[in-house]
Formats: sequence, structure tokens, C-alpha cells
Amino acid sequence: MTASTDHSASPAAALSSALPREYVHKSAHSEVLLTGWHTVAPDEYVVTAQWPRAHSFYTPDGGHHDPLLLAESVRQAIPLLSHVAYDVPFGHRQIWDTFSYATNADALAVGSAPADISLHIRCSGISRRGRRLAGLTMHVTATRDGKFLGTAEAGFTNQPEAVYQRLRGRNGDLAEVASRTIPLPPPLTPRRVGRDRFHDVVLSPTSSTRRAQLRTDVNHPILFDHPVDHAPGMLLLEAVRQAAYRSAFPRRGVLTDMEIRFFRYAELTSACWIETLPNAGEATAPDRHPVRVVARQDGEVVFAATATIATATAVPLRLYAVH
Repeated sequence: MTASTDHSASPAAALSSALPREYVHKSAHSEVLLTGWHTVAPDEYVVTAQWPRAHSFYTPDGGHHDPLLLAESVRQAIPLLSHVAYDVPFGHRQIWDTFSYATNADALAVGSAPADISLHIRCSGISRRGRRLAGLTMHVTATRDGKFLGTAEAGFTNQPEAVYQRLRGRNGDLAEVASRTIPLPPPLTPRRVGRDRFHDVVLSPTSSTRRAQLRTDVNHPILFDHPVDHAPGMLLLEAVRQAAYRSAFPRRGVLTDMEIRFFRYAELTSACWIETLPNAGEATAPDRHPVRVVARQDGEVVFAATATIATATAVPLRLYAVH
């Protein structure tokens, strides 16, 4: 695959638009955040993005953009650079091993126009099998209008479709998985997990306040933008956030930092349990609420994460309508 690394070469470069959805593995054009890219040096790139002032799922809170927009922007940059910079054919799968981010809350304020974001990305640990990309780690520094916004790091592997299907077996067959997907359990109360709508709650209650069941609503238009054979990574990040918010309740805040390591796929065909443990010993300030979150399925650890919430005031009493 060949792609231009200098989008300033033509007069049309002065015009801006979202990148083709195929580059970021999205079905809905409206969910493409990335607007362009160029090479800075070998294995070093700048990817641009635009965040809307309002989003149906990554909604602003307290006048600030949802920090998971940074995570989704980096997620979209993974397939983009895989295809345009490392010659990965369409149809290959990029699989997260690790992901982390940290944000500057001051730079998240919603302005009078959409937020134009620049991701300065340096790639390291690049491995290949023959001529094929096998994996790498992206180190990201994000800015907004020249102001520091945050950092992120994402390590992933790249698998051809044939290898992916061989590794996944019957769990890689969409029709087979659809026939065995477990029923959707009832949601937690939205305000306990920082949500306004039941439809966007990804956790279901259990007898313990430190344990919840993952809700994998395959009809959710954002988290399941297209059919997949396992729980998407952004759904799992949202589960971490909602588990952390539940742990901090009734105080509310913003999930400013997250680190997560993935060990196996979260399948759609059996219950996945999300457990939280407070990290009180690691708190650096009274308004910082660190939480450890672990997911288990069929007796195996799916992921382990640490999330930090910058807490503010108690959650106001509001009525939440069922949507």
C-alpha cells in the first residue's frame, strides 16, 4: 500500500475533512475523529483530529470534553498508521496489548468551536515477521491549539485475517458467536456510573458493590459500530471508567488517567465480571481517587487496570429517564 506522507503538497490540503472510515475501522462516517496525518521523521508522525462540541456517547461533563475521546483518537490512529505508514493490508487485525493515557483537565474545556487536536506519535519496538508488521508501541503526546492536552501509549500486535481466525477458532465465527451471545443483563442506575441514560450503562449489578457484570449490548451504535466477535477495547475502557465512578460515588469527577493491560479476549458468549479494589495508598491528593479494576471470565483474567478519578462535588440528585 502506498500513501502520501505530505498532505500539504496540493492546494486541496487547505481544506479539511475526516479521513476515510476504512482507515480507522469504522462503519459510521460520523464516528471518524481523525482528519489527517504526515510524517515527521522515520517512525514519527503527526495525526490530526477534531472533537465535536457534543457527542451522543462521549458526552461533555461539567463543560469539559470526555477524556475517552483521547483514547478513541489514539485507537483510530492505530489502524490508520498501520495501513498508511507500515503497509498493513486492509483485513488485518490490530490487537491491543497495553494502553494508557493521562490528561491535562484544563485543556479539555469545551470551547465555542470543535476542538482541533494534534497527536505527535513516535513508534518503537517495531517487529516484523518477514515483511509483515507484527507489532509496535505508539508513544503519543497530544496538544490542542499548541497547548499540552495529555499523553498516551498503546502497544499492539498485527495479525492477518487467516492467522486471527486460526487463533480464535469458533470464537472468530460471527454467526456462531451471535447464536451463543448471552442475554443482556439489567443495567446499574446511570447516575452511579456517571451516565445519563440506561442505554449507555455497560455494567450490571451483583450482590457486591465491588463486583459487576459486563453488559455487552451488541446493538449499541457507538460501542458496537460494526459486528465483532468479542467485546471491543473501547467498551472495556468504558467498563473501567464506570467501575471507577461507581467506586467513587457519591462524589463525581473525571477519569483523568488510566493504565490497562489485556491478557485475553472478552468473549460475548459467557459472563465477564468487573471487580474493583481501591488504591488508597497511591492517592497523591485528597481529590484523587485511584481504583484498581480487574475483569475475569471463565476463571481467567481478561484485563487489569488502574484508573484515577479527579473528584469534585457530590453527585446532584436528578431524575434519569429510561431511553
